[in-house]
Amino acid sequence: GGGLRVEITEYTDPACPWAWGCEPTFRLLRERTRGLATWRRVFGILFDEDDDPPPDPAAEASWYAGFIARTARHTRAPFTSRLQWVASSSWPASLAAKAAEQQGPEVAERVLRRLRESTFVRGTPADTVDRVLEAVDGVKGLDTARLRAGMAEPATLDAVRDDWHEARDPLPEARSLRAPARHPHGAGVKELEVGVRYSLPTLVVRGPSGTVVVPGWRAPEEYVAALDAVASGSDSGSGSGHGSATRPAR
Repeated sequence: GGGLRVEITEYTDPACPWAWGCEPTFRLLRERTRGLATWRRVFGILFDEDDDPPPDPAAEASWYAGFIARTARHTRAPFTSRLQWVASSSWPASLAAKAAEQQGPEVAERVLRRLRESTFVRGTPADTVDRVLEAVDGVKGLDTARLRAGMAEPATLDAVRDDWHEARDPLPEARSLRAPARHPHGAGVKELEVGVRYSLPTLVVRGPSGTVVVPGWRAPEEYVAALDAVASGSDSGSGSGHGSATRPAR
């Protein structure tokens, strides 16, 4: 065939505990699909700029640490028991992760992992430019000055703004998913104060045989089934009741 025919779009956020839990599975999928599929990351902005600040930051951090711990019980991801604060904004880390893509996929992966670790391992979320730069200090192969410049570029801001909008305009297949799956929020979309966005994380897998939406935290074989469904012409992902949805290619 001429070129890669499967496209994987990952809707995520550096500060999302479910996305942190999915990281080993997604890394495995990226390895398995290397050379067979393109993989595009869209930053959904979990903590938005205009969210109201918590009236009691310490109580908020304590509550959110509990949420992280409950999530980790499902995903078996490591987590810190001492979260110093809740991220005030997902924008700085998302801008950094987007800017890091200019330095190649390996560096981008290491940067995003370090940004996730700032919350889930160290308990100090990278939610400002300074905290981001501190978090990624020493990442192998990273040009930190170039990253700082890239975070401030209008093109990077435009790209993350586009991500924000794309994440809030989910496919009809995602909107129709109600299955709880193993992710307590296994519906395809998250209701916001205004509108909806994809549940984080979500993979949207497109191929010659259609599109499959796989939200939430899943067993690796569910993602493999989605890839098989869109790549091979089988319809195994369709209406499976697992909270994935397929539509035929147009």
